[in-house]
Amino acid sequence: MKRRLHVLTIASALAVTACASGAPPHVDVYSGAQEWGTPTPVAPIDDHWWESFGDARLNALIAEVQMENPRVLRAAARADQAQAQARIAGAARWPQLSAGLGAAKQQQSLAGFPLVDAGGRATSVETHNVGISLNVVWEADLWGRIAALDGAAQEDFLASAENLRAARQSMAAQTAKLYFATIEAREQLEFAQRTVAALEETARQVGDRADAGVASPTDKFLAIANLETARAGLRQRSDAYQQSARQLEVLLGDYPAGQIATPDVLPDAPPPPPAGAPADLLARRPDLIAAEKAVRAAGLRTYAAQRALLPSISLTGSAGRLSSDLSDLLDGDFSVWSIAHQAVQPIFQGGRLRANVVLSDARQREAVEAYAEATLTAFAEVESALAREALLAAREASLATASKAATEAERIAYHRYAQGVAPFLTVLESQQRALDTRSAYIAARRQRLENRIDLHLALGGGFDASNPGAAASPSSE
Repeated sequence: MKRRLHVLTIASALAVTACASGAPPHVDVYSGAQEWGTPTPVAPIDDHWWESFGDARLNALIAEVQMENPRVLRAAARADQAQAQARIAGAARWPQLSAGLGAAKQQQSLAGFPLVDAGGRATSVETHNVGISLNVVWEADLWGRIAALDGAAQEDFLASAENLRAARQSMAAQTAKLYFATIEAREQLEFAQRTVAALEETARQVGDRADAGVASPTDKFLAIANLETARAGLRQRSDAYQQSARQLEVLLGDYPAGQIATPDVLPDAPPPPPAGAPADLLARRPDLIAAEKAVRAAGLRTYAAQRALLPSISLTGSAGRLSSDLSDLLDGDFSVWSIAHQAVQPIFQGGRLRANVVLSDARQREAVEAYAEATLTAFAEVESALAREALLAAREASLATASKAATEAERIAYHRYAQGVAPFLTVLESQQRALDTRSAYIAARRQRLENRIDLHLALGGGFDASNPGAAASPSSE
């Protein structure tokens, strides 16, 4: 059935009346596909998807990375900045109070009066004043401009919080992938070591047979060549393990000594996480939530830019005491006060205000298109990961069967060679087939685990597969 995704229907004015009341604009972002191309039942989100692998060491490493990794710490600092900016923007909605305490001393010449001293100079007068005051300034937000700017800053803060969550999820995924890659490299290394040990015994036995004249000298040299090839592969596996282990240690902020402790074998893949309808993804993935917040913030700023064209009304007031004697500041007879209001209508500012409206509108359209692109990318990532999940599971099962069959074929071939029934080339071929299939099987298991990690990221987190009938809910991380 042909399905079309209509991923973007943003309200043209982004609910201008809602902006005026301080409420966020409504965004309708999805209509279309009712299920994934690889459908599965719905289940609630699990906050820590990596725990589904059942590895306590992995859980500890991810907790360490999320607390100390510079990328996560930068995202946390940006979230703190956005929170402070939101508080700054919100402060403009309240009256601004300030208190003042001042003192002044002045000497004034009375040259205009016929008063002179004995030297014929004009008489001067010194005055001393002290004062205390409480000042109030407040802009009446008649059109909702200040509330819109406050709302935009709040949306920016919420977006930064989602970006922080996305950074934590990304680092968790990177850590898990490196962790499983290190385990695979170690498992491949240990298998190569066992292979070399087995081929050493084969080369010894074939060499003894050739020296005794029972087998051809060619068999002896082929066995040696096969052994040395395996030893070269062993060194390559050892280098791959060291490189992978060092990368993981660097990610953890440790010295890259290549000695990190990991399990000997890869874990089994847990049951696949169920996925709901594609529209559910919009409420789960932190990057999509952040993109939606950016659209909302841009819409609110466009509204504020439009309202900047209207008159602004501000109120100012001041009350206090003024006297030439400090002791009189406690006397009510020396009270002073003032109150004023001002209405300002912009008339000509060189096109600055209208250009700001155009700028805000363009930024809003950019945010909308970014949201559309992120949404389509998210849907594609989920569809791809779901499709690969089944293919990789089938590939792993086939390679497991092939590995067992090749190992048995190697045993039979060598037994037949020892009896003089089969040539040594059959033994060599079966040994190589057993080596290749076993190595491919280990790699396939790691690839399936990596795809599971990609699927968790694409779906915005993990799921509790034990409760497939529950409704999806956003992660609380």
